[in-house]
Amino acid sequence: MIRVEMLATGDEVLHGQIVDTNAAWLAEVLFAEGLPMTSRMTVGDKLEELVAALQQRSQIADVLIVNGGLGPTSDDLSSLAAATAAGVKLEMNSQWLATMESWFAERGRVMAPSNRKQAEIPQNAEMLDNPVGTACGFAMQLNRCWIFFTPGVPSEFKLMVEQQIVPRIKARFAPAPGPICLRLTTFGRGESSLASELEALTLPQGAVMGYRSSMPIIELKLTGPAEIRAQMEMVWPEVRKIAGDSLIFEGTEPLPVQLADELNARGLTLGISENYTGGLLSWHLTSAGAPLGYGEVLPVLHETPQAMAERCQDCALALVVGSQLDDETIPFVLRTPQGCFFQRVKLNLQRHSLRIRQETVAMTAMNMLRRWLQGKPATGGYGWVEVVEEKQL
Repeated sequence: MIRVEMLATGDEVLHGQIVDTNAAWLAEVLFAEGLPMTSRMTVGDKLEELVAALQQRSQIADVLIVNGGLGPTSDDLSSLAAATAAGVKLEMNSQWLATMESWFAERGRVMAPSNRKQAEIPQNAEMLDNPVGTACGFAMQLNRCWIFFTPGVPSEFKLMVEQQIVPRIKARFAPAPGPICLRLTTFGRGESSLASELEALTLPQGAVMGYRSSMPIIELKLTGPAEIRAQMEMVWPEVRKIAGDSLIFEGTEPLPVQLADELNARGLTLGISENYTGGLLSWHLTSAGAPLGYGEVLPVLHETPQAMAERCQDCALALVVGSQLDDETIPFVLRTPQGCFFQRVKLNLQRHSLRIRQETVAMTAMNMLRRWLQGKPATGGYGWVEVVEEKQL
């Protein structure tokens, strides 16, 4: 099997000052293309360490994708490191220099002398176009490895990977079809609780059950080669059954997106009034394109369920999140054309950060809406989400 690796560069990535979203995105893309990443590493902005990493990985990997370090500043060292590792010189690529000059001229700007550095690539390297930025990429052979150098800006990196790098890799190595991954996401049950039941299942030969925990949700993934898809789909209903009432959606589209799609498809407009979540619930749904007719964030109020139900009066469909009460419970109201549903929930998350608690409360509110849209009881308890009180108003 082809060995594909990634090397991320930059002190800001190495020291955790920014989150390496490029690595997660690349891993998912490569997996879907039948080119699963075999390893990844991160190196800071030191030339000798970059050179050593390139020389080491080029003895092991078939393909190495290097991300970052192609900018115009002194700490952008990927081109120099590549040339040094290969024992060649950097040379000015006149084609890319002209492209950069045109890029700046079209925007009425003068190109700084430091930008010329972005047109210097190692001798005999193949230039990779960047239609949305000033840093070209390039590809070169070093020892047994085909190395691709890419800019760190996510929009530039993703376009280069999709349009140029993946097609080149597939043309040379002709990988098998990408593996199948069946996914569902749960809310309210712990990983160990799910695993204790799932591990009793007999899975098809070559299939693997995986777990991804990202509080407050847990994603279950059944992964295997394309040729056993039918066998995987036969066991998948058992996975759904074990997930039970904690299953909140399937596939890769997150719950806010699925709620937005359903609301738009039905022509429903949602009103939101929230306290504990501080606007987080509205942000999740508006970011997903949900049709919101009203939204407000209120100060701490200890209201009766009836008073909560009277909020967002102009919206027939409304979600209301109250303030945390003295007994550490949080009240919710979902008002629908069929009536108002109230529940008071204790989440047992005192040891978690406020951010996690707010995310969990927002998910609880969205889950009430999901259940109602699917024709299920709007309120209900499961796992560590303890419903202390529930009623229809």
